[in-house]
Amino acid sequence: MKNKNNLSVEDKKMLRSMFWRSWTINASRTGATQYHAPGVMYTLLPVINRYYKTDEEKAEALVRHTTWFNCTMHISNFIMGLVAAMEHQNSRDKDFEASSITAVKASLMGPLSGIGDSLLWGIIRVIAAGIGISIASTGSVMGAIVFIVLYNIPTVLLHYYLLNTGFTVGSTFIEKIYASGGMKIITKASSMLGLMMMGCMTASHVKFTTILEVAVKGSKDPIKVQTYLDQLFIGIVPLSVTLLAFWLLRKKVNVNIVMFGIMFLGIILGLLGVV
Repeated sequence: MKNKNNLSVEDKKMLRSMFWRSWTINASRTGATQYHAPGVMYTLLPVINRYYKTDEEKAEALVRHTTWFNCTMHISNFIMGLVAAMEHQNSRDKDFEASSITAVKASLMGPLSGIGDSLLWGIIRVIAAGIGISIASTGSVMGAIVFIVLYNIPTVLLHYYLLNTGFTVGSTFIEKIYASGGMKIITKASSMLGLMMMGCMTASHVKFTTILEVAVKGSKDPIKVQTYLDQLFIGIVPLSVTLLAFWLLRKKVNVNIVMFGIMFLGIILGLLGVV
């Protein structure tokens, strides 16, 4: 196992090149059979050109990475660092099983995406958006700036350090964390925390207020529907819409249909004077 402090000048130069190239991974798509594979190959070119000497070896390594790849951006850099370490080992050890590189890459996409989606989209982005929206609601343009800063600083740091960590620890870390069951614990905890943050976000920023009134015979004052909704359960309408959207998504209804359906429902209720 390498120590980050013991990385050579060539190692650091290679990792810097990989870091800048890795921004193209999620930007490159070539269809269902390869998806982000072109970006992976472009990211790993400094590794392949450095460790393999012949054109045949380089071609074999590139072909190895033409397989389908999809993982949460930023988190995927841990896989890139790990693959770089394994390619280095493969170039030195003739008995090394090259197919294990593809196997490890494929096996990590799902678990790391589960962690990455929960951490980045469900926690960091939600927290940054919540703070940004709170500031923007006062009319300040700083809301957008705060959101961009709060979201991008931790993600860029993850993007950089996970690449270095993957290359430094090699495959030993993966074997240990899987053997101990740590990957399942991390994935479960991240998912639960992400769902909690989404719930807090919905409760804090999704509002529904209706001006609908019901006239009652024999009474001068009409019944205000919103008053009874608040007495029953504050936020019951946003919660109901959220649960309905979740149920529709579980039923495999296209997310665009759900999104536009909610938007059109809001427009219609506004035109009718309900909200």
